[in-house]
Amino acid sequence: MANHKSSLKRIRQSEKRRLENRYWAKTARNAVRRVRRMTDKEEATAAYNKVSSLLQRLGRKNIISKNKAANLCSSLSKHINKI
Repeated sequence: MANHKSSLKRIRQSEKRRLENRYWAKTARNAVRRVRRMTDKEEATAAYNKVSSLLQRLGRKNIISKNKAANLCSSLSKHINKI
């Protein structure tokens, strides 16, 4: 176990951040799955706007990489255009 107060605090902080990052990454995955299952174009477009902004925000905060966020947005828009 850590001996310094600062390292104990760092352990608490990193655990809290890890849990929050897991939550947002899982939420994003579920949102992407939900959009991919949609068959109505108007409904999918409305959902895509929300999911896209969520993915871009997570990319900016480094919860997922910026490249992954861009790739997911691109593939979702392709899916919606095919509907």
